[in-house]
Amino acid sequence: MSDEQRTRCGLIAIVGAPNAGKSTLVNALAGTKVTIVSPKPQTTRFRIRAVVMRDRAQLILVDTPGIFQPRRRLDRAMVAAAWGGAKDADVTLLLVDAKTGITERLEAILEGLAKQKHRVWLALNKTDLIDPPALLPLAEKLNAALNFERTFMISAEKSRGLDRLLDDMAAVVPEGPWLFPEDELSDLPNRMLAAEIVREQILRQTHEEVPHHATVETESWQERDDGSVRVDCTIYVGRATQKAIIIGDKGSRVKEIGRRARAELVALLERPVHLFLNVKERTGWDEERARIRAIGLEDEG
Repeated sequence: MSDEQRTRCGLIAIVGAPNAGKSTLVNALAGTKVTIVSPKPQTTRFRIRAVVMRDRAQLILVDTPGIFQPRRRLDRAMVAAAWGGAKDADVTLLLVDAKTGITERLEAILEGLAKQKHRVWLALNKTDLIDPPALLPLAEKLNAALNFERTFMISAEKSRGLDRLLDDMAAVVPEGPWLFPEDELSDLPNRMLAAEIVREQILRQTHEEVPHHATVETESWQERDDGSVRVDCTIYVGRATQKAIIIGDKGSRVKEIGRRARAELVALLERPVHLFLNVKERTGWDEERARIRAIGLEDEG
């Protein structure tokens, strides 16, 4: 078999502190939306795999939760998912917010990555917001802390520097058969996609205490004869005050959450969607094994 015919396939785990831009980068590399994005940290809660084709290589990009100091059972499961993604990967790409620089949180991640047995790369993100002379000293400091195999300067938001990153990924993943069909974009099931799109709108439309104290589960997915789908989702929150905020005055907030989420689902699924939302107060949901498993995480206890 000639080099042109040989296929390659590998896992690339993208890790970093919350708000480093991991989900934005995965979507930019995939060329479409496969994971939700918001300005708030800890948006991603579980590992989402995006499938990107580059020449004859299939790159499976693993968007992991931001690594932070866990407090709740949910937090511990999220951090475990992030480190699990890095452990299983052929390449781990540490994404660093160049504007924020080196923090205690990042130093802790560097210590964890030092234990990895496979190749670890560094990507400085949001470089469009930094004066170029400031980037080199930051890259040197990080490489002094951990000997990265390769360093990239990128802007996920502006899609700068991504071609070289993709080319290098495609060149180093091992030879082997593809794990997904060529036209598949993600391993995220539609039921979970619907729940995540609703949660994205909660993150975007609510503030302060609500966003990270809410979770969404798809209770029902009904295919209809006319090609449309009915989706029923339940939004769980920890307190009555949070429930009131999400519902809004005379139901205005939850209607707007539903309207925007439905429009996004129609665009992503390319079919009519009938979306129905229910809001329930459930104290301590983020300590419940069943809720944690329902959002795609393994309970770490």
